[in-house]
Amino acid sequence: MGKPTGFLDYKRETAKVLPPKVRITNFNEFRVPLNKEKQKLQGARCMACGVPFCQSGMMLGGMASGCPLHNLVPETNDLVYTGNWKQAYLRLSKTHSFPEFTSRVCPALCEAACTCNLDGEPVATKENERAIIETAFEEGWVQPQKPNVRTGKSIAVIGSGPSGLAAAQQLNRRGHSVTVYERSDRIGGLLRYGIPNMKLEKSVIDRRIRLMEEEGVRFVTNTNVGVDITSEELLKKYDRVVLACGASNPRDIKVPGRDSKGIYFAVDFLKQVTKTLLDSDFTKVPCELAKGKNVLVIGGGDTGNDCVGTSIRLGAKSVTQLEMMPMPPVERLESNPWPQWPRVLKTDYGQEEAIAVFGSDPRVYQTTVTEFIPDKKGNVCKAKIVKLQSQKDEKTGRMMMVPVEGSEEIIPADLVLIAAGFLGSEKYVTDAFHVAVNGRTNVETKQDCYETSVPRVFTAGDMHRGQSLVVWAIREGREAAKAVDESLMGYTNL
Repeated sequence: MGKPTGFLDYKRETAKVLPPKVRITNFNEFRVPLNKEKQKLQGARCMACGVPFCQSGMMLGGMASGCPLHNLVPETNDLVYTGNWKQAYLRLSKTHSFPEFTSRVCPALCEAACTCNLDGEPVATKENERAIIETAFEEGWVQPQKPNVRTGKSIAVIGSGPSGLAAAQQLNRRGHSVTVYERSDRIGGLLRYGIPNMKLEKSVIDRRIRLMEEEGVRFVTNTNVGVDITSEELLKKYDRVVLACGASNPRDIKVPGRDSKGIYFAVDFLKQVTKTLLDSDFTKVPCELAKGKNVLVIGGGDTGNDCVGTSIRLGAKSVTQLEMMPMPPVERLESNPWPQWPRVLKTDYGQEEAIAVFGSDPRVYQTTVTEFIPDKKGNVCKAKIVKLQSQKDEKTGRMMMVPVEGSEEIIPADLVLIAAGFLGSEKYVTDAFHVAVNGRTNVETKQDCYETSVPRVFTAGDMHRGQSLVVWAIREGREAAKAVDESLMGYTNL
């Protein structure tokens, strides 16, 4: 695939990125894609390796290696190289529901598993994917796929994040009648309100939703299943129900002073910012949330980074980001060989912007909060933090992070954003459907299955596997659709 010597002839090149101090002036996407000719050369770098780990989607060392969707990566890269853009789109569409989403927000598991990593830089597969789908939209190749025949079967999908949308798309194209319920005012779930606009412009979601509506999917917003409508009503009205509500139960930081004002869960903060922008058609920016404030972000993942970038755009005075774990190595360790996911230091866009604006990396490693300190009005104004060190638990034998005695420090904190991950499904939803959950409160199913303990009720996405990536959510939605279809029809051709 590609040009046999392409990985030697051409250097890896990716989209141009606007300078940090330019892009923080708005909430627009800031990557400028390569032109078609340069992108074709990136497709040429695919090296016709004997075993394309890029499309494997297998678990190695406890983490995914390669694309969970099993995208036909070498084939699409080759079609980019030869300029067969329509064929590339058709080939990508065989395995992927929404490449316009993952090509913007996925950490590129395919690239991490690329054989070129053995002695160089990986093929720019993620950007090839974006070029394919955006070209397809520009050329009008992405058309509604309406089923020729309706089966007479009806399905309710609860949740409109990536897993719910993927399940709805596939089931509708099979000919079933699909209704998607969303408790928020807009469709998209995590894509809409959990990911900032500068990473994924919401017009990209709207474009896909319009297509799905033309295909026959029905969307119902402002409806909280388990509150506004009961599970009994849904199971009476629909032949099958798919729970795709996400792992939306945030992990809290339970320390003294937690009830102080000015402490938010990260997703609530990000949602408030995005909703204000959308409600005002981007004429109002809620700068009052962070302007002139010392912002403390607790958590070092993607959501924490999004909080850093968002706070800077809102005019924060300073941003500090706490991470419990040690700083990762700059290069792979021998214990983390290719094609495992590389556990190395990654400086994302938010940290880059903090470095440009404040002169230093906002991340403070091996540190946690032990107390929030309010002012006389009850607003958080300071936080007590402590250094951590790794120590073996003599009873369990496990390594754990414990406080270092005498390392306490008090830092200013006028706004605290908790981005410490999620614990699993929200109890009111699982209780409403009476489905079994596992020890992590994810909806329980048999291994590699999607039907819950309650007949006719299925599950997919983070609600099923726990907090994960958009690409995994899409994979789950597609697989759940197959399971639902087979349960209805006795077989599936999805």
